[in-house]
Amino acid sequence: MNDGADTTRRDASTPITADIRLSVNRTEYPITVDTRETLLDTLRERLDLIGAKKGCDHGQCGACTVLVNGRRVKSCLTLTVTLGEEEITTVEGLADGDTPHPLQTAFVENDAFQCGYCTPGQLCSAAGMLAEAAAGWPSVVTEDVSTSPRLDGREIRERMNGNLCRCGAYVNIVAAIAEVAP
Repeated sequence: MNDGADTTRRDASTPITADIRLSVNRTEYPITVDTRETLLDTLRERLDLIGAKKGCDHGQCGACTVLVNGRRVKSCLTLTVTLGEEEITTVEGLADGDTPHPLQTAFVENDAFQCGYCTPGQLCSAAGMLAEAAAGWPSVVTEDVSTSPRLDGREIRERMNGNLCRCGAYVNIVAAIAEVAP
């Protein structure tokens, strides 16, 4: 019986798209995206911002970490269509023009990378982590949650635990972040 309802079925392979305006590294990009498209794929494949890496594609390694409104997100798990009103910062946007971000300088000075694959995600995560600590957000190892956390090695390791380094440069990564931490 046909009651007048639309019974047209959409083929699952037919994309549903949305026109949005992305703000990435202080630049506006009008773009049409598939509603299933991840931010990582948009950044790498459509905007040619290849700093964020596709490591595990499951949000477990942190190589794809970027900042959205200053907060850390795994771009492989974030749908681009949800970010039309947000400010996205990738590793390419951490520097101030030709002046590297202090974390970038500290990573170089402390030899905090080996192959470099995880480094963009490590840098974005560290920048977000420093902002979280500056705002007074405790971690699971913060001893006194009534004061701003002291960013010692234990605190830094806990806060960076979502970012893996296959080369094992953790000691130098922690040292680099500690150098920049207040």
